[in-house]
Amino acid sequence: MNRSGSLTVDQFWALVDKSDECWTWSGFLNRSGYGQFKDANRRTKRAHRMSYEILVGPIPAGTELDHLCRNRACVNPDHLEAVTHRENVLRGENFIARNAKATHCPHGHEYTNENTLYEAGRRRCRTCRRQRRKAAA
Repeated sequence: MNRSGSLTVDQFWALVDKSDECWTWSGFLNRSGYGQFKDANRRTKRAHRMSYEILVGPIPAGTELDHLCRNRACVNPDHLEAVTHRENVLRGENFIARNAKATHCPHGHEYTNENTLYEAGRRRCRTCRRQRRKAAA
């Protein structure tokens, strides 16, 4: 570390374990599991972003880095891809991604163009809607 408390490039790489496919950050990990450090301007930076910027180049505007390996502590640029926020979320294992990947409604009807309607940004099954309306009549 230099006098300002920030890492030099050599010190950055000294905190990277390249002994496996994933290059694991051995410095500080934030609550979400991402490597983190202070740059020369004492701003907090994420380690995977720094690695990408050093070895690949600037992260394109409007994109963020997706960990293809799903290891948030990994800084291997071969495991990182610049994608939109939407793409990154849909590639994940979260509630939104699981719903977006669903091919059938909870009652087993396929989501096709003909059987799907969108209300308030959510997919709805036309068959289930017809059945609910028929039962209520």
